[in-house]
Amino acid sequence: MHPAIDRILEYRQIVKLNGTYIDGLLRKVDHTGRIHTTFDQTGTSTGRISSNEPNLQNIPIRTEMGREIRRAFVAKPGHLLVDGDYSQIELRVLAHMSGDEAMCDAFIRGQDIHTRTAAEINGVPMQQVTGAMRSAAKAVNFGIVYGISDFGLANNIGVSRKRAADFISRYFERYPKVQAFMENAKKEGYQSGYATTLYGRRRWLKELKSSNANLRNFGERAAMNTPIQGTAADIIKAAMVRVHRRLADSGLESRLILTVHDELIIEAPEQEAAQAASLLRESMEQVIELSVPLVCEIKTGRSWYDTK
Repeated sequence: MHPAIDRILEYRQIVKLNGTYIDGLLRKVDHTGRIHTTFDQTGTSTGRISSNEPNLQNIPIRTEMGREIRRAFVAKPGHLLVDGDYSQIELRVLAHMSGDEAMCDAFIRGQDIHTRTAAEINGVPMQQVTGAMRSAAKAVNFGIVYGISDFGLANNIGVSRKRAADFISRYFERYPKVQAFMENAKKEGYQSGYATTLYGRRRWLKELKSSNANLRNFGERAAMNTPIQGTAADIIKAAMVRVHRRLADSGLESRLILTVHDELIIEAPEQEAAQAASLLRESMEQVIELSVPLVCEIKTGRSWYDTK
């Protein structure tokens, strides 16, 4: 309750932003005024491409002060940044791989999945879903992909452990094939020793053979999560290849310059920006055919901040 506490926390945030993302990035600027990162294709267990020296994938986005740093990342003169971002790709992959009719139906109808889940769990029409209901449902939706426990969910949404357990129970009642998929993923992990993505890439799960319960629990979560998160990682890589080839085949000067999780960014001459945006959307949405549509949100601007 002391008035100094908020000031101390604000100071810590500013020092962190300044040291890591301002002073740190300025040291990486080359003689052309640009920053170049190094991408590592084998640096993560999920299969996602990582970024190093500097890491351009952890530029802040959650706080307004942190987002301001993205204003410093600008296209070169006469160019624009075209940003394509997959919408809820992991939940769409989960819907496809589990084959759950209710979840697939929500995406096919173009409904907001978190509002639909909140309505299902709380037994109310979608029009009556409150902001608090939707926030809790969002935490459950994304938490399920990572094998969240009632304890973890309780901490995330600020409810009792019993209430959180009830949430998860009702979630699986409404999406029974999601639960079956998760249980089968664990079973297959123990049987084969690895988890597999939709593209056939394997992640070995030596933790499942451990005598340590915590390590085995980690292995079980990885067994459930890898088919989902790993497939999403494979899709974004396949989309990168498709975008790169289509830009070249179209004779455009636009080029792919950055990937951040579920996002691809093109630097395009102003006169090509609309064509590059159309090409980016088509390439990302059509890279693989799932039982639910892939949706890509496209934004264009002079700076990275403008595309968010």
